[in-house]
Amino acid sequence: METLIWSDATAEIHQVVVGPFDNNVYVLRCTETGDAVLLDAANEHERLLELCRALGVRQVLETHGHWDHIQAVPELRDAGYAVHVTEQDAAMLPSYDQILEDEAVIEVGRLRLHTIHTPGHTPGSMCFQLEGAPILFTGDTLFPGGPGATSFEGGDFPTIIRSIEDRIFSPLAADTIVLPGHGDRTTIGAESPHLQEWVDRGW
Repeated sequence: METLIWSDATAEIHQVVVGPFDNNVYVLRCTETGDAVLLDAANEHERLLELCRALGVRQVLETHGHWDHIQAVPELRDAGYAVHVTEQDAAMLPSYDQILEDEAVIEVGRLRLHTIHTPGHTPGSMCFQLEGAPILFTGDTLFPGGPGATSFEGGDFPTIIRSIEDRIFSPLAADTIVLPGHGDRTTIGAESPHLQEWVDRGW
């Protein structure tokens, strides 16, 4: 079931949970133009295609290339939705259309989504920050209670800690809402005091 989880005067964020790993799929929609973008074509492509048609999705952004986040990529591409992924993770996808660059701006109607390269979970993991709003999509980089797993191939714990500290905690406000790839939302303010605990425990 699709749920509207956040909105302001210009934007809406819708969420569905799909697949055996309960992946969060988000749709960010510009309420002024009706244009939207889907984050992570994870699974259950029929549900996602329905969502895309209902909400005006124009393109798909992948937070990273792990298989549980990309199962619906071929079907969404076949339906005409361009799929974007970082160069470092592109080889993990069966196919894609465009490469995501660090510190770029993706226009979604009148909304502006900023890319933040946050390697560590995968070499090409990407977060997306909504300009003018306290919203950060973190994929599997940051969850309530710590960083994403780094035990998979291409993962690196010191790298993910550096990404979280330098590219998420340092520049972003404490009230920024973190929307992760699995599980519940959190905030920068709730997580940032625990960084040293994560370093000390080593995961």
